[in-house]
Amino acid sequence: EGQVVESGGGSVQAGGSLRLSCAASGPMFRNVAMGWFRQAPGKRRETVATISLYSDKIKYADSVRGRFSISRDNAKNTVYLQMDSLKPEDTAVYYCNSEIPLDHLWGQGTQVTVSS
Repeated sequence: EGQVVESGGGSVQAGGSLRLSCAASGPMFRNVAMGWFRQAPGKRRETVATISLYSDKIKYADSVRGRFSISRDNAKNTVYLQMDSLKPEDTAVYYCNSEIPLDHLWGQGTQVTVSS
């Protein structure tokens, strides 16, 4: 079935940068589009960015477009999220999953905290 492990989160000041990584296992990764999602306290989980299998189709939430960049390395079974110009409202737990999320792939996520 596969699984994912997110890493790279941390605490930064507004305007700072972080790079998240999502290491995926299992054959699934090389057959599906992937995405990054986030959930802030008291809010619903939202889609941050998605990337197709061969990186030819990329989408961003309006709130992060121009600041975040998603990429993938299929040889390494890894998806990345480069986050620049971070804002306090980006504070959340970040998760990766397939573009159409699969229940069994929700992992622990990685916490991102941005202070003003």
